[in-house]
Amino acid sequence: MLAYPEIRPYLIKFGPVQIRWYGLMYLIGFVSSFYLVKYQLKRRSVPVKNEDLENLYLFVITGLIVGARLGYALFYNFSYYLSNPLEALAVWHGGMSFHGGLLGAIIGGFIFCRVKKLDFLMFCDMVAVTVPIGLGLGRIGNFINAELYGRVTTVPWAMVFPGGGELPRHPSQLYEFFLEGLVLFIAMWLIKDRLPQRGALTSVFIILYGVFRTIVEFFREPDPQLGILAGILTMGQLLSSVMIAAGAAGLAISLLKARVRA
Repeated sequence: MLAYPEIRPYLIKFGPVQIRWYGLMYLIGFVSSFYLVKYQLKRRSVPVKNEDLENLYLFVITGLIVGARLGYALFYNFSYYLSNPLEALAVWHGGMSFHGGLLGAIIGGFIFCRVKKLDFLMFCDMVAVTVPIGLGLGRIGNFINAELYGRVTTVPWAMVFPGGGELPRHPSQLYEFFLEGLVLFIAMWLIKDRLPQRGALTSVFIILYGVFRTIVEFFREPDPQLGILAGILTMGQLLSSVMIAAGAAGLAISLLKARVRA
């Protein structure tokens, strides 16, 4: 068993004001994504105003936050938020859903691209390549916060997490960092120039994330208010299976369109 490293959840503290690692990780992820998309635009000689790119990210991030919160309320604790609807606005109480956040980000980006008459699928592909950076760093933030830990286990690298009881658990946040962050980013970056069909990269990202998330869910502690649905799948696996199906359909459509054009 490994000792859980006791890391303060904040980097700097000024009285009641804290700069927390979790928030900093996502900030780094967004900034990295912005500049990598900018790099891709320049490399492809696509003329996009810097102001338009900044506003696109504003819409995407807003949609992500709103979607993540509403997704959590809808998918993970619907009965509670149905009885306490105003609590859905209290994002500081925690509770965010990646699947809801992804849908919200897509909607936000679509609205902005539609208004500004920008190529929505092109931007989806470019952003999808960079998303694993934020995902991976976010899981490191979860690990520092000792949250979203894994199931009880006897593997040699198990850890006893604060708030997770006395039994050792899988450090599933690190599994997610490795698969959803590092491996997914490398895979997306390597194939980004090999799938010229618009929308294909986005579909591959959706498929791979769904597969990796499904795998990690076998090691991650299920949400206590839901547990294992029908004794088979977690909510994360159920939502990820929908992602995989949607991604496969999107990829098939993209490749079919490319073949028709050829």
